[in-house]
Amino acid sequence: MKALKVVAEGLTTSFRYPHFMQEVQPSYDMPPPATIYGHICSVLGEWFDPSGVEFAYHFTFEGKSIDLEHTIAVSASTGKLPKSSWPKVLSGKVMPFKREVLFRPRLILYINRPDWLAAFLSPRYAVVLGRSQDLMTYTRVTTVELEKTDRAYFEHTLAPYDMALQLGRGTAALMPRWVDYSRNRVPQFGRYIVLRDRVVLPEDTLQFSHLAYGPYWVDPESAIHKNTHLGLCFHQFGQMP
Repeated sequence: MKALKVVAEGLTTSFRYPHFMQEVQPSYDMPPPATIYGHICSVLGEWFDPSGVEFAYHFTFEGKSIDLEHTIAVSASTGKLPKSSWPKVLSGKVMPFKREVLFRPRLILYINRPDWLAAFLSPRYAVVLGRSQDLMTYTRVTTVELEKTDRAYFEHTLAPYDMALQLGRGTAALMPRWVDYSRNRVPQFGRYIVLRDRVVLPEDTLQFSHLAYGPYWVDPESAIHKNTHLGLCFHQFGQMP
């Protein structure tokens, strides 16, 4: 399987939980699929049909910190007044909140669209991951021939929820997997396993007879651990209605 492989690095990023609105903004430890979708859109310069597009990634960061930010809530009634009177009547309330920030993020992104290589070599918009101010730099953009094997190690990745028993570790998370901007930003959510610890499948966990283990896609360019390579969990964004 030939895939696009992109390495992106930056100073900070933050992936907001969508249901927290005030006072605190915790961050996911991994970028939600919807964030990856938006990232690809910024590269291509347009929204694209997510049907058939699959991605996998390896994501790390060096630490977490808390930053103090604020928003300004403007009175809704001022929006009905003529623009000529705005400078005199606009008033807002400063609302501070704490945001969790990930320090020195590094993303290795795999996409089953090697034909997008040229776009990632010359992205249409600024390369960001997370907030608009979280600038990233592509340190490598290439293609790779993935291999399929019966053994692989997984770490620092987002795994499908149905792999929870196979992995035997990780944290369950409900994440936005796609935001449909053609329908007024209607979100679709999915359940995933956030995996940071390294696990070799199938031997590092308890095995269940009703579960299928492998084969797995691996990156032959990755570091070798216990005579195997980094396994990749591919995900889909969703489908156009």
